[in-house]
Amino acid sequence: MAGRYGTDRLNMVILGSGLIASLISVGCQSAWLNMIFFVLSYGLMIWAIYRSLSRNTYQRYQENRRFWAFFDRLKDRQHRYFDCPKCHQMVRVPRGKGKISITCPRCKEKFVRKT
Repeated sequence: MAGRYGTDRLNMVILGSGLIASLISVGCQSAWLNMIFFVLSYGLMIWAIYRSLSRNTYQRYQENRRFWAFFDRLKDRQHRYFDCPKCHQMVRVPRGKGKISITCPRCKEKFVRKT
């Protein structure tokens, strides 16, 4: 395993999803659904093994970081996220303030959005 990425939280989520798909495929009465969940479970497990044995550690780290950043944004109920129209920097603003003028911290572009 020297030089390999190993496991992380994203891999555990992928493996858990594969296990759930496998259990659903066992319980399905329909042959089509059984086959779909069976193939899905194996695909997810192969993907998790590929990620664990990958030598491209930087790319796997970035995937894991983006995955958790996405879920952190979903959990954040007090803020809204907007992209700057000029430089595409992600800007976080408080929710429920109505129409506000937002200044990008990177390029100082001003734009108006409803929160």
